[in-house]
Amino acid sequence: MNTEKKDFDKEAANWDENPGRVKLAKEIAEAIIKQVVLRPDMRLLDFGCGTGLLSIELQSRVGSVTGVDSSAGMLDIFKAKTAKFELNHIETLLFDFEKGETPEGSYDVVVSNMTLHHIKDVRPLFDLFSKVTTPGGYLCIADLDLEDGQFHEDNTGVFHHGFDRTILKGFFLKTGFRDILETTATEVRKPLKDGVVKRFPVFLMTARKV
Repeated sequence: MNTEKKDFDKEAANWDENPGRVKLAKEIAEAIIKQVVLRPDMRLLDFGCGTGLLSIELQSRVGSVTGVDSSAGMLDIFKAKTAKFELNHIETLLFDFEKGETPEGSYDVVVSNMTLHHIKDVRPLFDLFSKVTTPGGYLCIADLDLEDGQFHEDNTGVFHHGFDRTILKGFFLKTGFRDILETTATEVRKPLKDGVVKRFPVFLMTARKV
């Protein structure tokens, strides 16, 4: 496993040109909507928002969206979208959890899509999620099930080849989340070097803060 951090700024300009990423964000949004009742009075935090693919799918159902990411390049693309479509209820914040930074405020819904596998030590991240989620609020995590390292063509910045759902459930429980629901939200199909198409399941796990 390559433990160097990935330079997402370099990939930002072309990020949305991958139709698979756009499709994945739509499917994760649909899965969240099925499990969580989103309301116009809710404040939503998108952790590791990237170019805002998931945020934009959900923004019409909530009152405000804050997208946080450690890549200024990704956020620049996101901000350009919000300006183009006049999405004035969305704001972005440059934020690096691994540098000990903490976003301000509290949120009724915290979502994160395909970000956790880029975080070296995931356990403390759940302390942050618990801190910023309002009592009764929701945490929604989407990521890969355990895989053999073939999902990414380049494993730079990939610190986990997917996750064991049971272990993640333990993190939810230890940080004050209950009513945990899990589902296989979608799967990503990728052709490997030998021409075989492999399926990579992506789970969605949601819970409420007590």
